[in-house]
Amino acid sequence: MKKRILGKNGPEVSALGLGCMGMSYHRGPAPDRTEMIALLRKAVELGITFFDTAEVYGPFINEELLGEALSPLRKDVVIATKFGFNCEDGKPSVLDSRPERIRLVAEKSLKRLKCECIDIFYQHRLDPNVPIEDVAGAVKDLIRQGKVKHFGLCEVGPQTIRRAHAVQPIAALQSEYSLMWREPETDILPTLEELGIGFAPYSPLGRGYLSGELNEHSRFDAGNDNRAALPRFTAEAMKANRVLVDLISEFGRRKNATPAQVAFAWLLSRKPWIVPIPGTTKPARLQENIKAVEVEFTPEEWRELESAVAKVKLQGDRYPASQATRL
Repeated sequence: MKKRILGKNGPEVSALGLGCMGMSYHRGPAPDRTEMIALLRKAVELGITFFDTAEVYGPFINEELLGEALSPLRKDVVIATKFGFNCEDGKPSVLDSRPERIRLVAEKSLKRLKCECIDIFYQHRLDPNVPIEDVAGAVKDLIRQGKVKHFGLCEVGPQTIRRAHAVQPIAALQSEYSLMWREPETDILPTLEELGIGFAPYSPLGRGYLSGELNEHSRFDAGNDNRAALPRFTAEAMKANRVLVDLISEFGRRKNATPAQVAFAWLLSRKPWIVPIPGTTKPARLQENIKAVEVEFTPEEWRELESAVAKVKLQGDRYPASQATRL
């Protein structure tokens, strides 16, 4: 597996990471725990060293899963987790990034992950009630204490990034980025490049849509799968947006690559400090994803794809209007 460094201040990790949320949260009923432990260890065997989790995934059970699966392999992996919600009642709906809360979450996450230090500690979502300088300062203290190695942010804008970075250097930003959602190219990527911050795009397949496995007949369990409430995943939107998948599929046939592999390879081609973190619960899909690291197209070919993609008018917003400002 090829390696990359997450910006100037971040760790060296595998060129493709593994988002672990779906192993216990937000993507339907949680899969068998034993199978997920085996999958996590298989990922390490195949060369993946970068794993992403969060306190809210479950809540709590996803961190516990990684702790059990990866603690015997701790020296070989980089684990990122997140704070920013109050999950004590089991419903991670209240934003809370007060410094005292950050310290508490760190202690509890360390126990669940069965480790002495968190590699990357992200603020999961911006808390409008807590100045970002206070958040960065709290993580800075944890870094001084040896409980955290690197600071990260999720889904924030350039000014927030700059203010936080001035207090404690940011190793990585985690936000959505894919051929379906290219908004970060406007001002986020230039800011990250200027400051030397790495980027870990989540949902690099547009929450699975770019895999080509979903269509207007796909259905999502409203109680377990958050895609059931997303405008992109109505039957009408999925039918209309199929043109993008078809385009990527045709492009991939040149190199015998699947649509998913093209989507990952495109992200990897954008910047050397970008490390996508796709999620999966299937061993076959894991192996398919990893092979994307070896897929190569020429700059001219990428420009051809981007020109074609730019002509596609996608339907469906990323989030419902009620969630847009927070998420």
